[in-house]
Parts: sequence; structure tokens; C-alpha cells
Amino acid sequence: MARSKLPTLADHPREEWLRLDRQLCFALYSSSLAMTRIYKPLLAPLGLTYPQYLVMLVLWEADGLSVSRLGQRLSLDSGTLTPLLKRLEALGHIERRRASDDERRVDIFLTPRGRKLREPALDIPGQLACASACELDEVIALTQRLHQLRQQLNRAADTAA
Repeated sequence: MARSKLPTLADHPREEWLRLDRQLCFALYSSSLAMTRIYKPLLAPLGLTYPQYLVMLVLWEADGLSVSRLGQRLSLDSGTLTPLLKRLEALGHIERRRASDDERRVDIFLTPRGRKLREPALDIPGQLACASACELDEVIALTQRLHQLRQQLNRAADTAA
């Protein structure tokens, strides 16, 4: 399939670049909202919200992470993460424990109930792929490209700071 030339600033008057449909930020934002809407009914049987699901995904990969490491993985600050963790603990999915080697560090562990929740969650990625109407290779490529974009934007933000 031939790839068409992407528009450049020189191709359009400057005013055109202020149109909402030309904004990468809005395309990402509105896509994120649509994604969250799709996840809501998929996660309802598990009793999880989308942010709680993200926490569980990380813990299913690596149980026993510190709150700070979990926050890094999810790009969340402790003010946002702590209420999520308290709610997951109240639901019986996780347990927060002070580290024995450093009282300041809190580590997060899955409970048996939290581990058991992984099994019904295994169907969710496939359901989401179906909803996206994308081929698997498209989903993989888009995900990789978005990871690259996030890294580039983070580098630019760090440089500007």
C-alpha cells in the first residue's frame, strides 16, 4: 500500500494548524476517552475501574513492587496512586506492607483473590482488539509507536525543564 506524503507546516497556512482535527494532543486525548468507554463494560464483571485494572496489570507482571516503582510504571504520582491502592485493598485484591529493610517503603502484594482475578481478565485484550477493528500487527505497531512518542515527549519535557 502506497504511503501518502504527510502534511507539513509549509503545506498549510499557519491558521490551519490550530484546527482541532489537526491536533495530535486532541487525537490522543479523545482516543483515550473512547478506549476508557470500551473498557468500562469489559471491566464491570471484574469490579474494576480502568485505573485499577492498570494497577492489576502491573502487579500480575511483577508482584511485590514498591509504591514508587508502581507509580513509575504507570506514570502516576503518589497522590493519584494511593487512593487507587486503598480501594484495591478494600476490595481484597492487594495488600500493602511496609518493607522490612526500609520502613519508609511500602510494597504492594496481590492477595489470592487478586491473583485469581487474572484468569477472567485474560479475555479483555482480545475483546478490545475486536472493538478496535484493527489487525493484530496494526495494534502492535501502534502501541510501539505510542511508546516511542511518549519517550520522545518525556525527553523533550525533561530538556525544557
